[in-house]
Amino acid sequence: MKPTLFILAAGMGSRYGGLKQLDGLGPCGETIMDYSVYDAIKAGFGKIVFVIRKDFEKDFRDKVLSKYEGKIPVDIVFQSVDKLPDGFVCPPDRTKPWGPAHAILMAKDTIKEPFAVINADDFYGRNSFEVMAAELNRQKEEPGQYAMVGFAVGNTMTENGIVARGVCERKDGYLTSVVERKTITYNDKGDIIFTDNEGIEHTLDPSTPVSMNMWGFTPDYFAVAEREFTDFLKRDINTPKAEQVIPDVIGNLIRSNEAKVKVLDTNSRWFGVTYAEDRPKVVQKFAELHQSGQYPTPLFR
Repeated sequence: MKPTLFILAAGMGSRYGGLKQLDGLGPCGETIMDYSVYDAIKAGFGKIVFVIRKDFEKDFRDKVLSKYEGKIPVDIVFQSVDKLPDGFVCPPDRTKPWGPAHAILMAKDTIKEPFAVINADDFYGRNSFEVMAAELNRQKEEPGQYAMVGFAVGNTMTENGIVARGVCERKDGYLTSVVERKTITYNDKGDIIFTDNEGIEHTLDPSTPVSMNMWGFTPDYFAVAEREFTDFLKRDINTPKAEQVIPDVIGNLIRSNEAKVKVLDTNSRWFGVTYAEDRPKVVQKFAELHQSGQYPTPLFR
């Protein structure tokens, strides 16, 4: 059974000001997630599942899913703030989504095979999908055996400002922790640096692995993730802006010895439009990838 690619797209409407404003960055108006779908197909994924908001289902089907018809099976699931485990009622003033960990739970009745999770608005590169697909194809569906792609931090930087990255610590090839560093940038010498919570500056080796939210799971993940989300709600259901991110869940499972997460190295270069100033270079990068023959023009014929 081929693995599934699960794309987190529920925040797209608010992030881009509406689905119709999805930014066409490729030479024929391709969006970043078009490249993820294309690379996933080439890497051997067998299905794509998107999580979106119900209110833009029609536009999403007409303007996004239609491009993939005949290329790969596609399904959608919906995230909403009131879609909670039994026994919980969403506070009436809650508008902010519960976070990516909650978004994954929306697919618990749809995905029955090993699956990868990515963001809709990040370019991950072909090799990252290849190494993830290879790992998921090796999975024997043993509970708690997960994976993540660790990108070299030097392959994820922007020259236009500060970035936040989940810096990974690992032992014997397995993740031990993900530490969120919110002030990673270049100094005047071109070194990659960050400032910790005590105000102390540190240098990061460009090869240091960081998480860009590309995870690999087997279906047993849904049950333990729902338990973790239930615990989160018990603590924070009345905190208006509280959200649960995937590293929160993974960290708890590692500490309780319920999961091992293999860190997969990749030579792919991540990029995205973190700042408005990034856009011209991203457009240029896509043009170069097409010109070099790595992608056809147009991407989907």
